[in-house]
Amino acid sequence: MNNILEVQNVVKQYGDYRALNDVSLQVPKGSIYGLLGPNGAGKTSLIRIINQITMPDSGQVLLDGETLNPEHVQYIGYLPEERGLYKTMKVGEQCLYLAQLKGMSKQEAQKQLKYWFEKFGIQDWWNKKIQELSKGMAQKVQFLVTIIHEPKLLILDEPFSGFDPVNANLIKDEIIELNKKGTSVIFSTHRMESVEEMCDHIALINKSNKLIEGKLSDVKRQFRSNTFEVGILTNDVEGLMYQLTQKFTVGQTNFKSLNDDLKLEIQLGDFTSNELLSILTNYGQVTHFVEKIPSVNDIFIQSVSQK
Repeated sequence: MNNILEVQNVVKQYGDYRALNDVSLQVPKGSIYGLLGPNGAGKTSLIRIINQITMPDSGQVLLDGETLNPEHVQYIGYLPEERGLYKTMKVGEQCLYLAQLKGMSKQEAQKQLKYWFEKFGIQDWWNKKIQELSKGMAQKVQFLVTIIHEPKLLILDEPFSGFDPVNANLIKDEIIELNKKGTSVIFSTHRMESVEEMCDHIALINKSNKLIEGKLSDVKRQFRSNTFEVGILTNDVEGLMYQLTQKFTVGQTNFKSLNDDLKLEIQLGDFTSNELLSILTNYGQVTHFVEKIPSVNDIFIQSVSQK
């Protein structure tokens, strides 16, 4: 089985509102899978179904090839956007309790908690109540209890919310390390730079429907426009522009440069980058020549705006 999770034709209805409309997804084993979409797209409804908080009206979900069932809770770690720790309960007691809910023995939970508390440098928090912690400190505890049982599938909903840059980087590193050890990750966020940095697969849901799914590099190829950013030092701008506009779609652009060069955005159309480069080198010194690869943010905006 190559997929840790398969969502098959899932429909979820709330009264007259259809939150998920025949949605199917495949999350490969060992992937960090970005689940993207604007507010109200259906992401939270899908995550709640995967965690068996609610059930689909039709369709099914498979975890590691098996139809999702209550026993699978021990194989899933879920970090919700709205954190759910008991504010008046002591940190250590709460971590032990939640670890045992995930199927760990008390002895194993204590051993793992000792390791993680030392790793995060939070040994002094054991007897503190959650309400005594800052939001970021409480987030760190929530993350710890999400991963303590070494889940097969880790579902993270806005995992960096509330963290300062140092702690966000700490959590990011732990997610990547868990992934290297075999944990598959579903990563739901509006921070597109985090998706670019961490995810190898993505899906985009909008208005209850899946619009895009696939390997991130393949999705980017699908959205590439064969456009290049060009910088050139030339004494014949007029002649160069005449030659370029005979073959290409040419516009002005801006990028950081140490040179006082002419900056252009050129869409190749049916021509090749070698043909473009040949024209440029005849007219001056090329200082910048880079294909504009669509970012996840570009893909998100373009896809959502079209629907």
